[in-house]
Amino acid sequence: MDETRLRRELREAALAHRPDRARILARVERGLAEPAPGARPPRPAGRWSGRRMTAVVAVTAAVAGLVGLGGLAATTLGERPEGPATAVPAPGPLARVAATIDPAGNRWWAQSELALTTETPVGGLTVELRVARTPDVVSTGHWRTRPAEDFTVTVAEEAGALVYRWTLRPGRTVPPGPHVFAGQYNHAEGVRDASADTYTVVLTGSDGGRSTLRGAFGATSAK
Repeated sequence: MDETRLRRELREAALAHRPDRARILARVERGLAEPAPGARPPRPAGRWSGRRMTAVVAVTAAVAGLVGLGGLAATTLGERPEGPATAVPAPGPLARVAATIDPAGNRWWAQSELALTTETPVGGLTVELRVARTPDVVSTGHWRTRPAEDFTVTVAEEAGALVYRWTLRPGRTVPPGPHVFAGQYNHAEGVRDASADTYTVVLTGSDGGRSTLRGAFGATSAK
């Protein structure tokens, strides 16, 4: 086959070709993302004739013209469609807590109070009061301003503390407003230091958002 006929047939084949632009773009982007390969030794020159090289150059130019390099360059990495958005948990209910020792206590007995104020309805609530085990600390009771049937209550000794824990029952809610949770206990005669007493309040909203409040009681004295 002479060179003229070969070139004509190759050009006709190139004109009939319909390149898959999506696959070409994907390969280009993969190539940009891959690390550059290490240096390779130069490949020895092949035994290509001058005529064959001329034909390959002609076909390459024809295919490049059909693909449209201008359109290819216009698709940049910055124009890739973004992936699915990551769901961000909603913020939990707004609330605040004030921790105090009831001034009505005496030299042998005290009451620790957590005044919780919620700004929005609460679908899940756990209130934990930890009274450090100073000498002769023994629980004498507890109470809360919300209905008793709305909560499960436990009192236990854990890691050097007397722990009062109120947990809202499933299906119950706490409306916006002030709510008080109190733990009562005896202690050694005299002034008791409450600086090691702490609390944790975990609130969950109807949308699943959660917020946690933590704090400590300051050094206090009893009558």
